[in-house]
Amino acid sequence: MTLDPRPRRAPGRADGAERLRWILRWALTGIYLAAGGLHMASAGAIAAIVPPAIPAPRTVVLVTGACEIAGAVGLAIPLTRRLAGVMLAAYALCVWPANIYQALWHVRLAPLPDSWWYHGPRIAFQPVLIWWALFAGGALSWPFRVRR
Repeated sequence: MTLDPRPRRAPGRADGAERLRWILRWALTGIYLAAGGLHMASAGAIAAIVPPAIPAPRTVVLVTGACEIAGAVGLAIPLTRRLAGVMLAAYALCVWPANIYQALWHVRLAPLPDSWWYHGPRIAFQPVLIWWALFAGGALSWPFRVRR
């Protein structure tokens, strides 16, 4: 199995949509690799945003970091790409409450600002991140039309 950096043409899909999917896939791969590394390196500090109802917050942060890295690697492999996209979308949905908790309870996580100028867009962007993972992984093509 080789990793071909060129976008693949899928039958019935516009070249522009496939090029966009390729760009978004590799951008998301980089983002999740970086985020996973950050979670692994700073698990103790990031554990502060885990809601108190969740046990073992540091362990949860380490596991989420491992999930981010595994998802990023999965996006890069054609055989696992679709599943990785679906799992990263589910992951983004599952961590949304931690982002909301951080915003509502003003949990300070330096160097991030504790302001709605930061938290509002971050929380509002979560559905886009979910779509992004599904689109990059090939689980959906919306808003692009598939030609029959």
